[in-house]
Amino acid sequence: MSRLRLAVVGAGHLGRIHARLASELDEIQLAAVVDPLASAREHVAAETGAKPLADYRELLGNVDAAVIATPTTNHSQVATDLLHGGLHLLIEKPITATLAEAEPLVALAKRQQLVLQVGHVERFNPALLTVRDKLEDPKYIEARRASGYTFRSTDVGVVLDLMIHDIDVVLSLVQSTLVHVEAMGISVLGDHEDLVNARLHFASGCIANLTASRVSYAAERTMQVFTGECCATLDFAARRTTLVEPTQEILDREFRLDNLSAEQKNHLREHLFTDLLAKRELPAIESNAIEQELLDFASAIRTGAKPQVTGADGRDAVAVAEQVLEQVAAHQWDGAAGSRCGAFVTPLAPSILSEPDYWAEDDTVILKRKAG
Repeated sequence: MSRLRLAVVGAGHLGRIHARLASELDEIQLAAVVDPLASAREHVAAETGAKPLADYRELLGNVDAAVIATPTTNHSQVATDLLHGGLHLLIEKPITATLAEAEPLVALAKRQQLVLQVGHVERFNPALLTVRDKLEDPKYIEARRASGYTFRSTDVGVVLDLMIHDIDVVLSLVQSTLVHVEAMGISVLGDHEDLVNARLHFASGCIANLTASRVSYAAERTMQVFTGECCATLDFAARRTTLVEPTQEILDREFRLDNLSAEQKNHLREHLFTDLLAKRELPAIESNAIEQELLDFASAIRTGAKPQVTGADGRDAVAVAEQVLEQVAAHQWDGAAGSRCGAFVTPLAPSILSEPDYWAEDDTVILKRKAG
């Protein structure tokens, strides 16, 4: 069986990771790495043996598939061109910056009969994989995702940068219609929101409370999922899962606290999570989530099966993200009588420079900076 000829478009942080891992897989031949910055593409090419290219349009007719790891604002144009050129695509999250951009990509991939996968990598995280079969019909989800300011992905805010991971995981678990969204957020350092809390209400009765910050002094990537039969605590960073399963007596509401003697109460203070709420650490799965994502992409291309995270999944996550951002913009900080609303609670000095505009629409690759 011939190896999948793959290119990576974008030689930034995630692009370098994708290129390195792809170059080590037997199923994939890393044919090219594309970036308008010569130093970036040549550095990755030297590490992986791939051909360095300045323009992604040079890939057409020369590779089977591509990973798009450019800034989010460029995803739509790059993906459209490559799909028209017949390439299967794995697009780093989020699929696009807006729902209006995502819809045409999903439709185009379907017409072209091409695999369109989105890089919501937490779906491949061992913390989720070890417990997923126990998380049917969740009723409450609490997620926290925080990091310091990395000065990457500044073309979007924290909702599309970080919270989108948890939105996708929640949608994959709940499998129900979203009926209501509440949210508030604050911009701290730039032109986008940096800290957001959102509460999602689903038709199934599930509520998901999501908090994301990229101006935190403590890193965290955790999620608690409560079903009618268990509670799972997922640590995505450590790739560990703790599962709590109540005894049948608790589930049947037959446990009577008032009937306990003083001695029994003293015992349960020390043994609650063994006798009534059985707690255990699930065995960790040793795997690299991005590597598994790439293997899933290659398998979907070869077999015709759907990838774990489809373009439609990525589109749906962006649709929810837009609803969160709408509520952030509408939040009134001083009540109905106040005038302050949205993420910009305090006046911000205008930015001098924004992210570089990497990809031109004509045949010339241009590096330009726009005043912010």
